[in-house]
Amino acid sequence: MKARSLQDLQQIQRKLAEQQKLAAQQEAARKEAQQKADAERSLFVRAAGEVQPLRHAPRVHLAGEPPAPIAVQQQLDEQRVLLESISDEFDASTLLDVDDALSFRRPGVGLDVTRKLRKGHWSIQREIDLHGLRREDAREALAAFIREAHRQGVRCVRVVHGKGLGSPGRTPVLKARVQGWLVQKKEVLAFVQARGDEGGAGALVVLLKPLGPGA
Repeated sequence: MKARSLQDLQQIQRKLAEQQKLAAQQEAARKEAQQKADAERSLFVRAAGEVQPLRHAPRVHLAGEPPAPIAVQQQLDEQRVLLESISDEFDASTLLDVDDALSFRRPGVGLDVTRKLRKGHWSIQREIDLHGLRREDAREALAAFIREAHRQGVRCVRVVHGKGLGSPGRTPVLKARVQGWLVQKKEVLAFVQARGDEGGAGALVVLLKPLGPGA
């Protein structure tokens, strides 16, 4: 800028002086703020001592916990149990073979099967003792036992129901119930009264269907 007069030159000098003063004030304020920050940092270091960043092992970010799976198989099993429920009111007497000891064979099963069953042709692989159980508990226990034995491919089992010596009138109430329950189980092919050394009149020897392919 070219000064046209002494007055203009003086005005320019005043403006330059004001700018220099403002710049000096700003620089002083900056230095003061820096000194204050340095002092605070130094105070923290003296108080905390030497510090080092934490070293973390590699981390894997896990997804949120998935919802619990629906127990589809359990639901199917429960539905199957309901469909396979056995009745206390079923009268099996008309389906039993009347001989020296009542026996049962499903339609289509020959007499030779019950004869072989009596002679121990099939080895007893599992056993359930229903002694002392209430009727409802005995029914449920027997149904579950037969179902599980068949699922595992077992062919021959023994069911101990007792001789009823402790029942009123000393009559084997549970024996007739067990016969009726077994007749209703589709896994059962036949049953006979156990031999004397296997429980006699207090037990039944039961032949189960063979486990089919893919079962």
